[in-house]
Amino acid sequence: MQAEEEKKLLDRLARVEGQIRGLRKMLEEERACTDVLTQLLAARSGLEQAGLLILDKHLEDCVLEGVDLEPSAQAQLRETLRLWSRHSAGV
Repeated sequence: MQAEEEKKLLDRLARVEGQIRGLRKMLEEERACTDVLTQLLAARSGLEQAGLLILDKHLEDCVLEGVDLEPSAQAQLRETLRLWSRHSAGV
């Protein structure tokens, strides 16, 4: 993983880590359920985005390595995976 990609991933995970700490605090403070659920959904979304970054890298380095695939086809494959991820969250 390149330094820029790794930084993006680590930054996203740090954000999720902060959201999880915030969730604990919200529960300890007995905050409204809707507030807790909103924060929980934000943390889940952050994890899903981190997963997509890792999936993209896996696709590039492991699955498509040595495969002669046009850039437009690679982009279409990535977009299809993102679309699937967006619509299958929580299944």
